[in-house]
Amino acid sequence: MLDLSQIQVLHEDNHLIAVNKPAGWLVQGDRTGDVPLSEFVKAYIKLRYKKPGDVFLGVIHRLDRPVSGAVIFARTSKGLERMNKLFQERKVEKEYWAVTAQRPSPIEGHLKHYLIKDKERNVTKAYDFKSNRAKNAKEATLDYKLLATIGEHSLLQVNPITGRPHQIRVQLSRIGCPIRGDIKYGFRRRNQDATIHLHCKSMSFIHPVKKEKVIIKANIPDEQVWRTFKDLE
Repeated sequence: MLDLSQIQVLHEDNHLIAVNKPAGWLVQGDRTGDVPLSEFVKAYIKLRYKKPGDVFLGVIHRLDRPVSGAVIFARTSKGLERMNKLFQERKVEKEYWAVTAQRPSPIEGHLKHYLIKDKERNVTKAYDFKSNRAKNAKEATLDYKLLATIGEHSLLQVNPITGRPHQIRVQLSRIGCPIRGDIKYGFRRRNQDATIHLHCKSMSFIHPVKKEKVIIKANIPDEQVWRTFKDLE
């Protein structure tokens, strides 16, 4: 029996459901065999609506396992198809918070890099320019700004424009601001629980069926470093 008390539902309607993913959880099952967030959400829907048989749940997008924050799933095939289109057309506005040990210079700006994903090593490389060695690279862009610095930690707001694998992690690392705990992209030490301090704070879009504005907000984790910035929420 899954412990559904671990699920924090942020938005729910006939076509979509959004939850606040804890850091360290998979969104969708993989070869590890660990129970993913999607199975918890299916169990929640089945119990709440007393649904017999299998529950439909479409995975629209993902967050990396060590990342926390808002994740949207589709409850209908219509919702899945139309939300996929919104993401593909970049009509979903996303805001992330990231904690780094370095203050970015300048303290706000626009980043553009060209990314190549090494699937075998599960790592992304970023290049400043498209060249022969990066001819298959995909453009990645984001905006960032420094929100606060408290002690040795700086809090950045990041608004990705594209949605490439590991994009925020590698682009912040590229400007000398690796995310706290992210040893894959240059932070000096890992967090004890193997998470990183990157959180999907909010997403907004026009509902693909109801045609109403939807704003989904996810509270930051109740964890020591994140609590340092709690007053900024």
